[in-house]
Amino acid sequence: MSGAGAAERDHVDGSGIRVAIVAGQWHETIAGGLLAGAQREVERLGATAQVVPVPGSFELPVVAKAALEAGFDAVVALGVIIRGGTPHFDYVSSAATSGLTTVALESGKPVGFGVLTLDDEQQGLDRAGLPGSKEDKGAEAAHAAIATAVVLRSLRQLA
Repeated sequence: MSGAGAAERDHVDGSGIRVAIVAGQWHETIAGGLLAGAQREVERLGATAQVVPVPGSFELPVVAKAALEAGFDAVVALGVIIRGGTPHFDYVSSAATSGLTTVALESGKPVGFGVLTLDDEQQGLDRAGLPGSKEDKGAEAAHAAIATAVVLRSLRQLA
């Protein structure tokens, strides 16, 4: 399972951190699990979040960029891309990944990467944080975004 070696999601003080959860709508059950996990983690860490639905994973980078420009401290990008019989999977996966990386680097703000790139639906169900899932990738992405925002806030205070 891909979660082997994952760090523990320790508690960080996310108070004052404003998060946009930018959530693709494809594959409703898996996407819903990712979103619920992200929301639980935001609440657990004391941050605040606003959910921003987008049609699919291809749209995540442009909306993530707009959210950060609007003043959010971090973005949690959630999406589900399942391999099919055409190269479409490769193009969407690459565009979402490189686009979100570019947004983070250009904005200087964290983007938690909760985009699942899957060979089949079962892999998504195993990672979506649903009852019976082995992993909770939505929570992991939210934790990464908030923890990084806290680190960046600390660094700014040192300067």
